[in-house]
Amino acid sequence: MKIGLACPYTWDVPGGVQAHVRDLAESLLEAGHEVSVITPVDDESALPPYAVDAGRAVPVPYNGSVARLLMGPVSAARVRRWLREHDFDVLHAHEPTAPSISLLACMLADGPLVATFHTSNPRSRMLTAAQVALQPSFEKLRARIAVSEAARRTLVEHLGTGAILIPNGVAVRAFEGARPLPGYDGSGDSTTGAGAGAPTVVFLGRIDEPRKGLDVLMAAFPMLVERVPDARLLVAGPGDTAAVRARIDRSLVDRVDLIGLVPEADKPAVFASGSVYCAPNTGQESFGIVLLEAMAAGTPVMASDIDAFRRVLDDGRAGRLFGVGEPAELAAGLADLLRDPTERARLVERGRSVVMSYDWRVVTQRIVSVYEMVSGDRPVSVAAADES
Repeated sequence: MKIGLACPYTWDVPGGVQAHVRDLAESLLEAGHEVSVITPVDDESALPPYAVDAGRAVPVPYNGSVARLLMGPVSAARVRRWLREHDFDVLHAHEPTAPSISLLACMLADGPLVATFHTSNPRSRMLTAAQVALQPSFEKLRARIAVSEAARRTLVEHLGTGAILIPNGVAVRAFEGARPLPGYDGSGDSTTGAGAGAPTVVFLGRIDEPRKGLDVLMAAFPMLVERVPDARLLVAGPGDTAAVRARIDRSLVDRVDLIGLVPEADKPAVFASGSVYCAPNTGQESFGIVLLEAMAAGTPVMASDIDAFRRVLDDGRAGRLFGVGEPAELAAGLADLLRDPTERARLVERGRSVVMSYDWRVVTQRIVSVYEMVSGDRPVSVAAADES
């Protein structure tokens, strides 16, 4: 099939939707399909051969974060040109509720259109206000996909329509057999002593975005050290590392490694460097792809008890859960895991079993079945009202 994917967020800025679109595109290509992605991008050289530059986006607050979005006549012209240059069998727009390229694609295209909804935001005033304006574009959609029950519920509550539930995927092969970063061995427990084998908790996410919960983990860390004196913390992700370091107690600063943004290729090594991966997010998460990546790398997970994470962790059977925003509970749970290599090994095995159902090879087959359901004799085209 010839498939067009529309990505709303800046390609070369780390984010879950961008990663989803990239992995889906590459999985489709591997399966023998023709794929083109249109996306905003800051540095055009960062685009892979299958992607097209839609222009530079601007940062705006969106869903408790800062998203880089793109609308306007120049980007609309690029979307029209992209549609005309390809006879797509299916156009697949991601997160079309955001004012960006995916919404433009839905507005400008006719034919077999599919959309995936990623956001979980049960109190979105923007979606409620935009419902009437979005309706004409969404009525064109022949199928809607939600990556999680939380995302599906947001769609139902705000736009009055349902969706097929197909989860995010994870490139299991990219994480299997991951080796730790230099100086770590990923197998530490409270009996190994300091050094490469010391028990290490890993955090990977935007370090200055409150909903990612790093402040919760940092508040828990002194209490963890009281229980596990040789515990260490490895923090990776974009943001102001100096500001984070300034908030660490001087007696603990040597136990915290802040390594900043890591290349996508190094993520498996980051997960593998930890005795436990911690996701202390405080809410507004529609899925838990980072949990799956950690499990695929063979690292046990402890995560805040939000709906999306609970579902990924099989109600706590594939990973430990703690109360949202409760550093004392987090510290106690981490200490228990770091002291118990048998329990960590059990969680690793259970995690490997769970993650296989999210492998991109499986998820892609489910998405292609949706494409086959909506496609027909007529390819995607520029809407007649926009041809003039």
